[in-house]
Amino acid sequence: FKRDTGQFRCSISIMSTTLSHTKIKDEIFLAVALVGLGMTIGSLLTRYKAKYKVPKVWKESQGKSAFSSTNRPTAGATFTKPLPRGKHALQLYSLGTPNGVKVTTLLEELILIYGPAVEYDAFLINIYQGDQFSSGFVKANPNSKIPVLVHYENGVEPPKITRVFETSAIMLYLCEKFDTKHVFLPPVGDPLRAECLSWLMFTHGSAPYLGGGFGHFFSYAEEKIPYAINRYSMETKRQLDVLDKHLSPSGAGAPYLCGAKLTIAD
Repeated sequence: FKRDTGQFRCSISIMSTTLSHTKIKDEIFLAVALVGLGMTIGSLLTRYKAKYKVPKVWKESQGKSAFSSTNRPTAGATFTKPLPRGKHALQLYSLGTPNGVKVTTLLEELILIYGPAVEYDAFLINIYQGDQFSSGFVKANPNSKIPVLVHYENGVEPPKITRVFETSAIMLYLCEKFDTKHVFLPPVGDPLRAECLSWLMFTHGSAPYLGGGFGHFFSYAEEKIPYAINRYSMETKRQLDVLDKHLSPSGAGAPYLCGAKLTIAD
């Protein structure tokens, strides 16, 4: 079995004089031939896949990954259903993903400090079943991503309803609205605020490499593409090394991203 001038060949030769029984000879020949044929077909399929040409106009093709049933190239609602609403002013629509738990964690921390004013109702949005494409959710977030916060401010005339989407935007909103002691977000003018916002945007901008890049191609993609896995693995390791060096005893941070103070960047 060899590769020659870009084509794959399989050459099998059995000297009949070395085999005393015709049956044994035939069985060995068939086995060797099948192995050779399998290797040849496998090699040709590999070459066929490598010949993918980028189309001038991309067209959607349904895959077989975990998110194939919900991924699509268009935005907007696919069915009509309002979002549920609880009794508190703050309504959180989310899921226990790495991004989803950030907002929940901050809300719980704020409740410990400021009490009932930050109480909220939480509703599960199952992104695997397409809950994010309901008319109610799309109205709260046109991008159909969790988490989403809707704030129904009580005692305000006329009634004020504020929607906030994107994790970092929600955390900033909650701190500016409720964190009057600047526990998790330094005040305007404090150099630590710029440091906090810089690391907050670092995590917000870097996260897609881990989830959308490395996580997708390593775990969810139906086809394992070495280039994509290597590319995103390298970048993920580089980003983690940035954090390792910054948070080390000799780094500028430690024990938290902004030094001694725990902030929303963490």
